[in-house]
Amino acid sequence: MSQGHGSEYPYLDSPAVNAEALAEEERRLAAVRRYELVDHPIEEAYQRVAFIAQTVFDTPIATVSMVESDRVWLAACEGLSGVKEVGKEPGLCASVISQDEVYVVNDALSDPRTLEHPLVRGQLGLRFYAAAPIRTHDGYRLGTVNVIDARPREVTPKQLKALEHLAAMVSDELELRLMVIRSAAAEERLRAGVS
Repeated sequence: MSQGHGSEYPYLDSPAVNAEALAEEERRLAAVRRYELVDHPIEEAYQRVAFIAQTVFDTPIATVSMVESDRVWLAACEGLSGVKEVGKEPGLCASVISQDEVYVVNDALSDPRTLEHPLVRGQLGLRFYAAAPIRTHDGYRLGTVNVIDARPREVTPKQLKALEHLAAMVSDELELRLMVIRSAAAEERLRAGVS
């Protein structure tokens, strides 16, 4: 971690990070928070997406994640009971949100991006990881739809396209969620003004 950011931005580890990059990250975090999904119970719509991703890739684990400032919140999870969040070390979800393409790690023990990641070196023993970024309609990358295995794997272009479609479905679902949030807030304001 570089000195200028403080612990709130551990994934912005380049010494050349400037004020605009930090401002952009603040805007991204505001986008994550406007959907009010982090720290809330799992919703069935996101759980279905994780189940389909797990099925398409035939992996033991699949998640829908939101990348916060200091952690990765699992909005849905297949194959990891009781886990609601993981660390935000670079190499997995925190790296996926820096690009638009699907991110694939065929063998995490030989990929320099993931060699030292705690999920690779730790008890989980992650070896395979593929993720598509969840992009909002206004361009922010909030998190990922990802699949995980404890053995190295290869993937097909069709599987990767499915992962992209699932991430787009999450984005659409988030927009519906935002409409409900805004509608409820407007109704509350109307009630407050009428009283």
